[in-house]
Amino acid sequence: MPPLKIREMPQEERPREKLAAHGASTLTNPELIAILLRTGIVGTNAIEVARELLETYGSLTGLSRCNVDELAKIRGVGFAKAVQLVAAFGLGQRLARETLSKQKIDSAELVNELIGREMRMLRKESLQVILLDTRYHLIRVEKVSSGSINESIAHPRDVFHPAVVSSAYAVIVVHNHPSGDASPSQADHSLTRRLAEAAELLQIKLLDHIIIGAPANGNAGYFSFKEAGVL
Repeated sequence: MPPLKIREMPQEERPREKLAAHGASTLTNPELIAILLRTGIVGTNAIEVARELLETYGSLTGLSRCNVDELAKIRGVGFAKAVQLVAAFGLGQRLARETLSKQKIDSAELVNELIGREMRMLRKESLQVILLDTRYHLIRVEKVSSGSINESIAHPRDVFHPAVVSSAYAVIVVHNHPSGDASPSQADHSLTRRLAEAAELLQIKLLDHIIIGAPANGNAGYFSFKEAGVL
């Protein structure tokens, strides 16, 4: 027997009415996505379409990595719904940055909150630099390079150029491992040493080099060279 259409469900079980009455925290991920989708397809309501999307991509993180073209090709989604999904994930990223923009960014945990979710969405390695003022408040986040699926190439001059242009007092370098394993490679250690040497010459504080991976088995999903005692 096919699932009920959302309009056929008891009012208190319909996602929009449930959110209005009790707040977003009471809804499951498929229910929240269903609100954005609005409608399903013949024989499948929007909640089931949302559930299938999450099963296909494995998680919200996996789904958030999809672009509009990719989502639009999925049966039950299409262009308009794909745009809404991508916009929703984009707003989530901006909210995280806005919330932390006036805080002192001086720990790997806060960096993870600031751009960890965004960087986990990337399918290729990307190296970014967080520019900070004298109070360690955020100036901006600058993308330095984008590599292959498992390689990111960045010269220290490329990393520190935005800091010099913006007169940043300190920087935190961040890159992701799309594999999910945040363990540093020999190349990561080599880059960190070269960055530390360049920072000393330029008299710009290198607060940390952080690798973003995937949380698993209770670990936070990132590696900090500062916390490891390297910096």
